[in-house]
Amino acid sequence: MSVHTLSIDGRPVAVEAGASLLAACRGAGIALPTLCHLDGLTPVGACRLCLVEVEGQARPLAACVSAAAEGQVVRTDTAQLRQFRRMAVELFFAEGNHLCAVCVANGACELQDLAVAVGMDHSRFPARWPRRAVDASHPLFTLDHNRCILCSRCLRACDELEGAHVWDIAERGEHCRLVAGLDQPWGEVAACTSCGQCVDACPTGALFRRQESAGDHQPRRDRAAVLQQARQQKLWRNQGEVPP
Repeated sequence: MSVHTLSIDGRPVAVEAGASLLAACRGAGIALPTLCHLDGLTPVGACRLCLVEVEGQARPLAACVSAAAEGQVVRTDTAQLRQFRRMAVELFFAEGNHLCAVCVANGACELQDLAVAVGMDHSRFPARWPRRAVDASHPLFTLDHNRCILCSRCLRACDELEGAHVWDIAERGEHCRLVAGLDQPWGEVAACTSCGQCVDACPTGALFRRQESAGDHQPRRDRAAVLQQARQQKLWRNQGEVPP
């Protein structure tokens, strides 16, 4: 096995060749903040919260989509990075309608947890309060566009784990939004298997089970990684079973 040795925050770290900088940091016990990343799904570098500084690079790199390389000198906790992360979290809150007290994910929301982690007690940016719809057409689940941060975790979970590809991102810029099927009500999309994997992958309260009320939502953040590993090892094959 080929191994790369690099320096992260002044300490030497050895990682398998091909590993990401995020994996290298986690292996060193450094917890980088993430929102779009979920173990078991293809990384996309959308949220930019896992930015790190690499010596010799003109700008910070998203650790989840940047490969670790021999001899790199990486910094994960500088004043500039802390400023970037707080600004990103503030913008997430300003861009959507995140009223935590009445959200089903209150207390179990990754965006809420990150706000605490970066020390955000207010947003310096004016709230946009966009007019967004709630899709309650599915018999089991609800999509609240007001909470959606366009991390695409639901899209990748549906595509890569279930193989249904119900979800996609439509339009551009401030008009970007999550759409089901061919921009249909979720409940009318025949491809949906009602597996709930998109709901389990959602980091906020944008996707939730219909019986959940404020504070009830408990996403299963480990489900994607468990399913990916099981399929690689061909578990449940010919057993007529599915993972819990």
